[in-house]
Amino acid sequence: MYKKVPSFVAAVLMIGAVPLIQAQTGAPMAPLSPKAQYAADSKQASERYKGDQKLCNGEPDTASRMQCKRDARAEYDKAMAAAKTRTAAAGKPAPAQPACLDCGTVMSVNQIEKKGEGSAVGLVAGGVAGAVLGHQVGRGLGKDLATVAGAAGGAYAGREIEKKVKSRKVWTVAVKYANGSTSSFEFENNPGFKVGDAVRNSGKTIARH
Repeated sequence: MYKKVPSFVAAVLMIGAVPLIQAQTGAPMAPLSPKAQYAADSKQASERYKGDQKLCNGEPDTASRMQCKRDARAEYDKAMAAAKTRTAAAGKPAPAQPACLDCGTVMSVNQIEKKGEGSAVGLVAGGVAGAVLGHQVGRGLGKDLATVAGAAGGAYAGREIEKKVKSRKVWTVAVKYANGSTSSFEFENNPGFKVGDAVRNSGKTIARH
């Protein structure tokens, strides 16, 4: 005995038949524009709805026909809503990639001489030497003043000499970031960066990006 397939089942079968036919024919499907895709989806939904209504007219009684038509309408509304959703999603631009906040460009590379730090040793040694030299100048109060002045001057000179001895050459690299901010990084050895190099922060230093 022939048994009629419910309308919503027929709709599912019709939807599934489309990719099956495409797979059998092997015809490549060219991508459609969002507008064209919506038109195609709307046409397919309308044709399916018309077919469901014809099936519903064959139901044996009024109650069955009305229920069948309600089911058909619900399937049509769902298909149209899905088509609108696909169209809206296709029309949205691709989300922008997040900017690299710690990426920048090398603006300058300079080699400079950095003075060392003076210590108490240099201060004391310079002060003693200055005091000895000052003590050899003048007599009485003048000698005392010369000793004090010599100690002070010797301490300063000793500290500066120590800084000079401990001075070293370093490389400074200035980096400008996309947000306009700048930073300077110091290297004990030549880092090999050139002006225009793309770099990014790496801990407390920078590395090529």
